[in-house]
Amino acid sequence: MRYRFSTPDGRPSRRISVAAVVVLTMLVATAPLVEIGTGTSTGAVGRMAEFLGHLWTTPDWTYLPQLGRRMLETVELALIATAVALVLSIPFALLAARTVSPHPAVFWCSRSVLSLIRALPELVWALVFVSAVGLGPLPGILALAVVTVGFMGKVFAESVEVVDSRAVEGVSAHGARRLQVFGFAILPQALPDLLGSTLYVLDHNVRAAAILGLVGAGGIGYDMVMAMRMFDYDRLLPIAGAIYLCVTLLDRASDRIRSRVIHG
Repeated sequence: MRYRFSTPDGRPSRRISVAAVVVLTMLVATAPLVEIGTGTSTGAVGRMAEFLGHLWTTPDWTYLPQLGRRMLETVELALIATAVALVLSIPFALLAARTVSPHPAVFWCSRSVLSLIRALPELVWALVFVSAVGLGPLPGILALAVVTVGFMGKVFAESVEVVDSRAVEGVSAHGARRLQVFGFAILPQALPDLLGSTLYVLDHNVRAAAILGLVGAGGIGYDMVMAMRMFDYDRLLPIAGAIYLCVTLLDRASDRIRSRVIHG
């Protein structure tokens, strides 16, 4: 079936055609800025094919025990960072939720702090903490926890803002304090969103923890970068496969947990 535009002849209007030509011309004109050209692209394809050819080798089976320990360290790093961030995010969320924040100034300050935290990615925070506390898993945990607080604080705050206000008013009418209102009126309604966001963040943190080793912040990333620098191609495929397997298992587990909580 042929697509037709909403014009009398079914063809793109002159405005759409001109806009498409302008955008295409700009992309072609600016392509050299990102080193995209016939010569460079052809060379990159050749180098990529050569690199993939190196991966076609027998895995180093003696590396598997060390790989298991590194993956365990990576998962533990993500779990601890997520747990710490979960505890810190809830107070931030209550302060940053427009409907329950004690004062508009507190609301804006909390949102600004969360935005500031999210402005820098995990890798930059990892560089900061590696410089501050040295190499190892600790800077990785701190980097992941900080960024996760920025993300989860905002998501939790938005989940709290959309809860049914009648339940909050009903509990408050019985003289409940703020903590009781949160526990009996806000949390039960926001729990599915909170749980879904937490599991998604945990999934993301496992993948993020796998690359923090690039800057010496622990995890499987350190082995990956060393394998690439030492041309140990027989270790790259097991590392990539282990990361894929871990993330896939975590994704399946989070689906089951989320389904049980939401559907009972």
